[in-house]
Amino acid sequence: MDYYSSQISSLIEQLGRLPGIGAKTAQRLAFHIICMPTEQVEHLAESMVQAKKNIHYCKVCCTWTDSEICPICTNVKRNRKMIMVVENTRDLAAYEKIGKYEGVYHVLHGAISPTLGIGPTDIKLKELMLRLQEDVDEVIIATNSSLEGEATAMYISKLVKPTGIKLSRIASGVPVGGDLEYIDEVTLLRALEGRIVL
Repeated sequence: MDYYSSQISSLIEQLGRLPGIGAKTAQRLAFHIICMPTEQVEHLAESMVQAKKNIHYCKVCCTWTDSEICPICTNVKRNRKMIMVVENTRDLAAYEKIGKYEGVYHVLHGAISPTLGIGPTDIKLKELMLRLQEDVDEVIIATNSSLEGEATAMYISKLVKPTGIKLSRIASGVPVGGDLEYIDEVTLLRALEGRIVL
């Protein structure tokens, strides 16, 4: 038996398709949106449409941006000789919040996972290797401490070691199985400062 009209049910269903949104949260969000002023709902919808249309990969580091090159890559104060490799843009943001890392990033947009059918060609490894042809002193591997993150770190180390570029991995201040975006800033800083050479 349907409790709601078709449009309410459709809104709940669409919101429920978002990651991390269960049925109750989708219902709560749907009714919140319905109760919002029309202007706010239109602004929310337009923001989503514009984000989908205009956001793409940075031509340098592959993070999400609405310009050709992201603000970090265009910042002349950043140390371009140090590249931190992260799995996604949320991980980049987690390190930026601590405000202590002065290098640049490379975003893989995933991790190697044979069980999910994700191989080395499915993430931004080719783009990383192209960047390493420039003047780079160190690559810091900051993938998650999951099986996929560790497999990706090992694969990157095999690619980078022959280049002679210094290679390091963030220290184990980050718990195994933990996602960087949920780790507190002190732990992230300790992991960065305690990184080890591979």
